[in-house]
Amino acid sequence: MKESDKLDFMDRQLPTANVPVLIDNWAKSATSFDITLTLPFELRQRSRLRVKLDDNTDAGLLLPRGHILRHGDRLLASDGRIVEIRAACEEVSTVHARNGLDLLRAAYHLGNRHVPLQIASDWLRYVHDRVLDEMVIGLGLSVDIELAPFEPEAGAYKAGHTHEH
Repeated sequence: MKESDKLDFMDRQLPTANVPVLIDNWAKSATSFDITLTLPFELRQRSRLRVKLDDNTDAGLLLPRGHILRHGDRLLASDGRIVEIRAACEEVSTVHARNGLDLLRAAYHLGNRHVPLQIASDWLRYVHDRVLDEMVIGLGLSVDIELAPFEPEAGAYKAGHTHEH
């Protein structure tokens, strides 16, 4: 069974009654946190998920659909603890260019393929993909494969953050 199939199965089968902690609300005005939950980008896109908090406590994530959890977001758990989301390090491709125009060209071509991109002033980042790496190298840019947190842009049609930190 592929990893994505396992995740879909877990998403459909979330036994919220069997988890000791349910995370089901934003901690809108929390200035501190009690525990962390580290997840890769693929899982931070899910709204219903069985997870292990970073202290190894089993928990269920049950949030409204359509939100992407971002590094630093804070959620309220059923036991009263504030949970801070952490972006896990994952295998990513980081693109560097000789100049800004080349970087823009790479962003254009990756965007045409609907690739989620993390954008900085002097680099682009996407979840590692050998085919995309070859395309970007063919455009004359360099690609470093590394382990790093991945925080892609929300997209032009996303409302973005609708909650406070």
